[in-house]
Amino acid sequence: MQKPVISRNGTQLPPYNTTYYFVQLIDHSDPSKGTFEQRFWHTYEFYEAGILTVLHTGPVIFFTPGEENAFQYIGYLTNVTFNGLLSQAQNGTTIVLEHRFFGLSNPLPSLTGENLRYLTLQQSIDDIEYFVKNVNLPMPGGNHLDAPWIMVGGSYSGALTSYTMDNKPGLFYAGYASSAPVQAMYDYWGYFEPIRENMPANCSADVEAVIEHITEVFEGGNMTAIQEIKDTFGMGNVQHLDDVAGVRSNLWDWQDMQPTTGPGAAFYNFCDALEVKNGTVASAGGWGLDYALAAWGAYWRSSYLETMCGGEDRRECLDSYDSTATYFTNTTIDNPYRSWNWILCNELSFSQSSPPTGIPALVSRIVQPEYDIRQCYYWYSDVFNAQNAPPMANGAAALSDQRYGGWNVSVDHLFFANGKRDPWREGTVSADGLNIPSTASQPILVSDGFHASDLIVDFGEADPSVGAVQKRALEVFATWLSEWKSV
Repeated sequence: MQKPVISRNGTQLPPYNTTYYFVQLIDHSDPSKGTFEQRFWHTYEFYEAGILTVLHTGPVIFFTPGEENAFQYIGYLTNVTFNGLLSQAQNGTTIVLEHRFFGLSNPLPSLTGENLRYLTLQQSIDDIEYFVKNVNLPMPGGNHLDAPWIMVGGSYSGALTSYTMDNKPGLFYAGYASSAPVQAMYDYWGYFEPIRENMPANCSADVEAVIEHITEVFEGGNMTAIQEIKDTFGMGNVQHLDDVAGVRSNLWDWQDMQPTTGPGAAFYNFCDALEVKNGTVASAGGWGLDYALAAWGAYWRSSYLETMCGGEDRRECLDSYDSTATYFTNTTIDNPYRSWNWILCNELSFSQSSPPTGIPALVSRIVQPEYDIRQCYYWYSDVFNAQNAPPMANGAAALSDQRYGGWNVSVDHLFFANGKRDPWREGTVSADGLNIPSTASQPILVSDGFHASDLIVDFGEADPSVGAVQKRALEVFATWLSEWKSV
């Protein structure tokens, strides 16, 4: 148990990790289906007597981390995050609410496809509305706070902030959406563009050369050459070529990068393995195909296969065609990847595949959205079959954009913060070529940051451009809150 929290006026408050439970509806379209307990965390550390109850200006800062067990996000109650910073500046109170079907907030006892039918964007938005309108916060006057509510989110929960404000006008007085991929997409090849543009030039050159070679060989049909590549990466007995080409872990490590990331980070180690030869760093053009292919293979075998597969046979470990694999059949709760994939298969899609012809590729053109669609059938075989295809295959992303605004969202008091080096940038309102104007009522600020960098105070201190976004956001919210009037 953590130590008690001491408020500004010296009052001893419960520790940040004190868990509270809200009685939430399983199905907002049919309350007779019953209820479940939805976990939340709360503090009023920066609340001062009279601010909320007399002057009616101290905000409630609401946050849901989205596709994770929310317990690991209780730090978002504090001023090491933008949430707490805003609360501190405006004498507010902070909340972290766990998303339905993530962590231990489960409407039903397992994550079968049939049960996950209650995991939709709309049910999740309705959860938020029902919580805001009915929660009795564990603080003085917590059952009737006459205060403005502000929703803060990053990544998916940033998109959920935009979706909620678009779908439930007036529920939140203001919102802050960081790295929010508001535009759902079927083929999200743009995920790798910020990586390609911002990774070391020598590393990018060599990765592109290796990937182009792999694609040519795999499409060429020379079985000897194909086997050589498979052996190089330690996947000699992996049957399906898209399983070999579809391994993107080295590139996905980019999403863990932040302004404070230094030597020893996974992505830097990957590039060093390709670009440092006998103590010499390659020029911007890289070492070329032959060296890079061998170096990447050696690094993959030693650093990733052992971690991913251990002593398991490589074919069994990496075979995405085995629908009986535990990876697909485990329906126990607190399995965020299963819950998140349900949202992707049904509403958001975001297949992270190769780019169109003519654009340099970090991912083999063997990898197409169909690779992910096929796995939707395996994940949720009790729901999807030949007669009932995953909505991802039939325009689900476009439908979500129509329902919740996507890039076309227009909401007062919604602040967007994005990062140039964020792999989700191309789904945000700051995507290349989009040119959505920043306005006083819907500001859009872009830093040199990575994914949701502006939500963490330390990252703002490490990168002045991120700090400038945080500073400006605090100023904008101060102005907006000064204009708030009790309804």
